[in-house]
Amino acid sequence: MASSSDVTPSAGNTPEPDDRPESGSAPQGADGTRRGRVRLRRAAVLAVPAAAVTAALAILTAQGALGVQFAISGMPFTVTATELDGTGFAQFGGLDNMAEGSPNAGDTGGQVLVVTSVIKDATLTKLCQSVDLGGTNLLITAGGGDAKVAASDLTTDSTLLSGDAAFNNIEIGNDASTLDKAGPKGRGPAGVFSQQADTVHIKNLRQTNYATTAGVFKLPGLKMRFSDAGC
Repeated sequence: MASSSDVTPSAGNTPEPDDRPESGSAPQGADGTRRGRVRLRRAAVLAVPAAAVTAALAILTAQGALGVQFAISGMPFTVTATELDGTGFAQFGGLDNMAEGSPNAGDTGGQVLVVTSVIKDATLTKLCQSVDLGGTNLLITAGGGDAKVAASDLTTDSTLLSGDAAFNNIEIGNDASTLDKAGPKGRGPAGVFSQQADTVHIKNLRQTNYATTAGVFKLPGLKMRFSDAGC
């Protein structure tokens, strides 16, 4: 790979769930194959590298990757920024889990396939975050003035990421357990497809997220309000 390039994220293909039963025996189809439910530890994990690759990238792993350590609400939220600059970038696939019996589970089984992105140190310009509450949006904005939003160990679990991106010293195809550019929190499970880079720059960032965590999150000019429109 070139050491630096302008790239656009490519969409990944969702892998097929493992057909092995969760426990005991399971009904067999006409072709003799067993039909079972998707299990976390035998789930198909998706990785979407935001790099100049021509084919969608997906892998099967024997162990699920958990991007966050809490039960997600199952309500997606939108995050936008005019610019994101980061040092220490890592990305790999994962599964987020809702609380048992969540009304937002629908037909997902309470699991959401996500792309986990980790940035050791990040700044964002004109950050906007919104969540649709059904008829109205909870809107949060920050970093619209001279001071930018700043975060350390910023982790996002996304089902969509778009923008105009450039990476420095990018590596694609790493085993997620070997990643070292984003620090300890930027490592995933062994056997999971991943990528990492020294730096990342994204213009016109837009994400659909299910979870965000950070060690430190500084939001200058923070405003929170209800709005008819989201980000």
